[in-house]
Amino acid sequence: MSNVDQAAKIRAGQGFIAALDQSGGSSPKALRLYGIEEDRYSSDAEMFDLIHGMRERIVTSPVFTGEKVIGAILFEQTMDREFDGMPAAQFLWEKKGVVPFLKIDKGLEAAANGVQLMKPMPGLDATLARAVEMGIFGTKERSVIGAANAEGIEAIVAQQFEVGRQVLAHGLIPILEPEITISIPDKAEAEAMLRDAILKHLDALEEGKEIMLKLTLPEQANFYQPLVDHPQVMRVVALSGGYSREEANARLAQNKGVIASFSRALTEGLSDQQSQEEFDATLGATIDSIRDASVAG
Repeated sequence: MSNVDQAAKIRAGQGFIAALDQSGGSSPKALRLYGIEEDRYSSDAEMFDLIHGMRERIVTSPVFTGEKVIGAILFEQTMDREFDGMPAAQFLWEKKGVVPFLKIDKGLEAAANGVQLMKPMPGLDATLARAVEMGIFGTKERSVIGAANAEGIEAIVAQQFEVGRQVLAHGLIPILEPEITISIPDKAEAEAMLRDAILKHLDALEEGKEIMLKLTLPEQANFYQPLVDHPQVMRVVALSGGYSREEANARLAQNKGVIASFSRALTEGLSDQQSQEEFDATLGATIDSIRDASVAG
């Protein structure tokens, strides 16, 4: 498996990154939207088996290929499981041509200064070493901005780059995800603070090191263009963040050089009850719409 080939695919691929990384907290909602109610499972183990079944059905579908889906973000448990009898990351790259990433954050701290930092990640170096062995290309780590608070946003960005450097030390590419909540009244102001803080930290990043960014779709089209154009940013991807797929796609199409990394918007409309034919048709239409919005810019 060549990191060079994978980096080339992420840099130039005409497609999007699928976020298949729902964790314990978001799995019940994801399953409910998929048509599996909570009375269908009675333990976390059963819940994770069902969510893995949903993910496996998505990635093994003939419409899920590296032609339109250039990368996929996996939950840590998924990395240790199999798709169609092969280790998950290996299956994605070797069978589908999809570059595998790993979600590494352990959830969020309580809000302070208008933001939620990432909880500590004990054993991160061991996880990253295992990810390298499993054929993972990069990581994703999420924190949340809930207000245009300069002190809080600086703390978020500083933490993201600190974790990013740890990831880079293992030869992996980090996707830094300081998500701005879409419903806040001062979203545009928060975006300005975030962009400035990221540019400042990028200037301090060691020469030759590259990161990726996963950002909430901005109020002003192409607002993050300086980040898209930065020589040390491999790719800027967008989260759907609670927007409907239609609105997320419409916003995305206005941002040149930004591609999607959608989670809920990817699985919208899929159901456990669908026949394979219906499932593939729905997923295929979704993939086409997200891919088209990703390359529209």
